[in-house]
Amino acid sequence: MTTAIKRVVIAGGGTAGWMAAAALTKLMGKHLEIVLVESDEIGTVGVGEATIPTLHIFHRLLGLKEQEVMAATNATFKLGISFENWQDINKNYLHSFGFLGKDCWACGFQHFWLKGKQLGMVSEIGDYCAEHLAARQGRFAVLPNQDYNHAYHMDASLYAKYLRKMAEQHGIHRIEGKIKQVLQHHDSGNIKALVLENDETIEGDLFIDCTGFRALLIEQTLNTGFEDWSHYLPCDSAIAVQTQSVGAPIPYTRSIARKSGWQWRIPLQNRTGNGLVFCSKFISDEDATELLLANLEGEPLNKPRVIKFKTGTRRLHWHKNCVAVGLSGGFLEPLESTSIHLIQRSIIRLMQLFPSAGIVQSDIDEFNQQTKLEMDNIRDFIILHYKATEREDSRFWRYCKNMDIPASLKHRIEMFADSGKVYKYGSELFGESSWIQVMMGQGIMPKHYHPIVDVMEEPELEAFLNNIKSTVKRKVESLPAHLDFIQHYCPAEVLTNTKPMAM
Repeated sequence: MTTAIKRVVIAGGGTAGWMAAAALTKLMGKHLEIVLVESDEIGTVGVGEATIPTLHIFHRLLGLKEQEVMAATNATFKLGISFENWQDINKNYLHSFGFLGKDCWACGFQHFWLKGKQLGMVSEIGDYCAEHLAARQGRFAVLPNQDYNHAYHMDASLYAKYLRKMAEQHGIHRIEGKIKQVLQHHDSGNIKALVLENDETIEGDLFIDCTGFRALLIEQTLNTGFEDWSHYLPCDSAIAVQTQSVGAPIPYTRSIARKSGWQWRIPLQNRTGNGLVFCSKFISDEDATELLLANLEGEPLNKPRVIKFKTGTRRLHWHKNCVAVGLSGGFLEPLESTSIHLIQRSIIRLMQLFPSAGIVQSDIDEFNQQTKLEMDNIRDFIILHYKATEREDSRFWRYCKNMDIPASLKHRIEMFADSGKVYKYGSELFGESSWIQVMMGQGIMPKHYHPIVDVMEEPELEAFLNNIKSTVKRKVESLPAHLDFIQHYCPAEVLTNTKPMAM
């Protein structure tokens, strides 16, 4: 397709659609006509009330102010995720943002900590990370010149509304209506136009599929194919419900393992988001709903709703003149809050490879290759939580503990268990500190540490470790309580309940 791209059509709204619309209109709208088609009658699944720090990249690109976004979305701060009952019942750990200790040229901080542990001179590894300790103590503040090692809990529906307002200010053309047919060019198979129920025809040069699990363009029309990962990630259902807040919001997400899945708790300023991700092979929808309702804190604000999904990815996220963004491109369960990250990465990647002079195969191939590498990395990291467990109390956990895993993940686990080594390759999302915290938290403890650590005499090693720990402790003690800072920095503009978003 060598025709210059002049008209981009976004099919679907929700978080994915309005993130794409806001970015394209703000950053490329002067040279493009951008149309978004959505129907108010079609509900959106939503992709998460919990985010990760990479969202700062998207916000900086769009020139968004943190305080304004947080106030508009009832947001709180997030410093990590607490994993409860994952290694075994009553064994908990925190995967925090930020970095552990200090590395050296030859090895990471975990090697110094491992020797210190052998010598009885260290406390838990999270004490050497400011974000980890601050999360546990319920403290936070945005300080001048600090690293962007925090994320947000936010109302996803309000976030979409906020971005819609921005896109409209920059000239988005929104068309209300349901898509009843997708027309293709007879010669190339490229998408030509969307036909709405009122017979309005919307033509375009490039189409962005934000139609969620339906994948109306990328799959139903273009038959791109799907790579099923349910063997590795067997959960296929989720239930979502909102509850009243029962206390000050904590600065982390809670992930509580249950017998056939796991429960989330996400604190916002005005309410708490709750849900249960589970495998329908091991528990019915009715029993799962009963389990979730029995483990809520605070009165429910809406009726629980069940969402069905299949974990996996499209074989191609860009096919012909269609790019899948969000759930239309695939689904990785929200265990590590990566859904919004994957949306923004697809949008940024598309803009970086934007085919303004016409679509060429080399751009498509590069987009798909980068997307595959990122999806595989996130997939492996999520599988790690299930595979590295000591739980054998239910059929679900016995399956997870004994299932086959990708060779790439098997190598990472074996290398860390043997020698404490872990690496981040290229542009992978999860860095060394994340892999270390989850592997140790799930009970994988290295047999050896790097020999360069032995260059330090024991008093020097102890002083090195204590200095890091005391510096972290002083920093965290200087921070205000999480809720106090929110009330000063970004109090919510609207304290009304909104339509629940699932994950």
